[in-house]
Amino acid sequence: MQITEIGFVKGFLRMCDDGWQQGWHERNGGNLSYRIKEEEVAQVRGFFRADAPWQPIGTSVPELGNEYFMVTGSGQFFRNVLSDPEDSTCILELDDLGENYRVLWGLKNGGRPTSELPSHLMNHEVKKRVSGGKHRVIYHAHTTNVIALTFVLPLTDEAFTRELWEMATECPVVFPDGIGVVPWMVPGGREIAVATSRLMEKYDVAVWAHHGMFASGEDFDLTFGLMHTVEKSAEILVKVLSMKGAQEAGAVKRQTITPDDFRALAKDFQVTLPERFLYEK
Repeated sequence: MQITEIGFVKGFLRMCDDGWQQGWHERNGGNLSYRIKEEEVAQVRGFFRADAPWQPIGTSVPELGNEYFMVTGSGQFFRNVLSDPEDSTCILELDDLGENYRVLWGLKNGGRPTSELPSHLMNHEVKKRVSGGKHRVIYHAHTTNVIALTFVLPLTDEAFTRELWEMATECPVVFPDGIGVVPWMVPGGREIAVATSRLMEKYDVAVWAHHGMFASGEDFDLTFGLMHTVEKSAEILVKVLSMKGAQEAGAVKRQTITPDDFRALAKDFQVTLPERFLYEK
């Protein structure tokens, strides 16, 4: 069996291609990581290279010591993942302290894991803890409409959550905890990783102002679906805000989903919606 025929590898590669097809990964934009299950490590162990050198992560994630991850490569293009996964992606192992990693498979032409590796691993550590080990996927994409909204909406959790909840009835059900927002920071470093991991204590989605989104989930389908839902809601909002002719005619959001409507929705779908997002506008 080829490594690309193994279940979690196929899911990883498909998700990369799904994001490319959505237009979220121009050039080498975006990255994906998956915390591999023990039984899955056993399936791919025969493909690992021997004597791989250890490299510093750039942060410390002790709760992830001795774990294995599949991640995209730094500078690699999502459009090439399906055609040459062994060049575009890799499987890596962390040491027992969670301070160093080594590449056991992939990146056959050299290179390093994603430049956002510290952000991914710090968020994996948080989500592993707060989800009781259920969350295994961290996904970062340059979602066009969400990025556009970071130029016109207040950069607050409340503003983004409430506006996006209103755009589609399913949204409060898909992300009932809301959305966090990180102000613009230089990507790839520890500062943005720390800011994002703090938000991931309570949210599954974090918006990076003028940059994109981070999302966490239990598996590939749920995580991609979460990202897709938020971005589609943002697309609807961009279209609503763009209706200048309608605005001049006085037809700006004459009706919407009210706070009591949200409460009724939460009751029927058995989710808890924080009251701080249910303010009158």
